[in-house]
Amino acid sequence: MAVYLNHTIVRARDREATADFYAKTFGFREPAEFGPFLVLETDNEVSLDVLHDDGEIAPQHYAFLVSESEFDEIFSRVREQGLTYWADPYHNEPGKINHNDGGRGVYFDDPNGHKLEIITRPYGSEDS
Repeated sequence: MAVYLNHTIVRARDREATADFYAKTFGFREPAEFGPFLVLETDNEVSLDVLHDDGEIAPQHYAFLVSESEFDEIFSRVREQGLTYWADPYHNEPGKINHNDGGRGVYFDDPNGHKLEIITRPYGSEDS
């Protein structure tokens, strides 16, 4: 049996605003309500289940593998929203993208402090 990631929970102070942010930024379909969640479907059938949380939110990291054209579209929306972005996960290189593994990558934060990343090549793929 193969094991696939099916969904993950994205905790948010405002689930509607967070789901809208992800849909707008990544170009996801409108979220669907399922119990306490607003569910965003990715193209590989993994869902991001946005859940309201009044407590302290521990930042998580979510990395998305995208095509070159999708990178351009998403990165354009990141800049249009005036989001700060970095070439590295430590936020040491603001206003830059990286070219790891012969592709492109960039990091930015969601409204809850979750660390988001888009990459056009999987890590270690330049050697294969």
